[in-house]
Amino acid sequence: MKFLLLITLITTQYVFALVSIAPVEIGDKPGFSSTIEAALETKRGNTDTDSYKASARTTYDSSQSYVTWAEVSGAYGKASGEENTNKLFLHARYIHAITDKTLRAEAFGQLKNDKFKQINSRALIGGGVRFKIFDLLQNGKGYFGIGAFYENIRYENELINPSEDNLRLNSYFAYSVDINKNSSIAYTLYYQPKIDRLNDDVQSHEVELKLSVYENVFLKFSLSYDTDSKPPIGVAKYDFTQNTSFIFNF
Repeated sequence: MKFLLLITLITTQYVFALVSIAPVEIGDKPGFSSTIEAALETKRGNTDTDSYKASARTTYDSSQSYVTWAEVSGAYGKASGEENTNKLFLHARYIHAITDKTLRAEAFGQLKNDKFKQINSRALIGGGVRFKIFDLLQNGKGYFGIGAFYENIRYENELINPSEDNLRLNSYFAYSVDINKNSSIAYTLYYQPKIDRLNDDVQSHEVELKLSVYENVFLKFSLSYDTDSKPPIGVAKYDFTQNTSFIFNF
């Protein structure tokens, strides 16, 4: 039955999504590992759309003192011949052990553009610490992170939205739990207010459910909800995304 479900899903859309939001811990997967995601959707007839996205992540886990990774992702889409998605995202992170299990130091950098949020480029660099706050029945793990970063934002039309240089607080909560041997659920929350103006903040929520389908192939359902309390002129305050994809673990 699982095999038939897999075949049915593959014939309706081709998606391989290997990058998960589950928090990464030192020693989870020692050595080098890589993941690749690619998606393509094309519709013709009553609906005329094209949607493409891809991502890749490379990770090195020392198994004892640190883990580091870099990832890149992009998405592009059209509807009825009109472009409606055009964005690129790059992120690199380094996590180093301070204590055996509880406390970690983090450093990260990021570059992003998103035409339909009017962002020509958003570059940031920062750091902080991460605390492991609890385990749940030995099947779950939760983390709280706190730190800060500097960001430079350049908008598509700087006459309407001048470029910005900001210092932001970076705080997050990340949790994942294994439902059984082959399935899990994860949640992350980011809260990033300006240090000098706490009512100007961005938030990100994401939930991911991963279910075993067939051997090393999994089905992933994800929901994300992002908000910006003071977005650039002409941009909505929130974005909501629902995605269904396949995961191949190796």
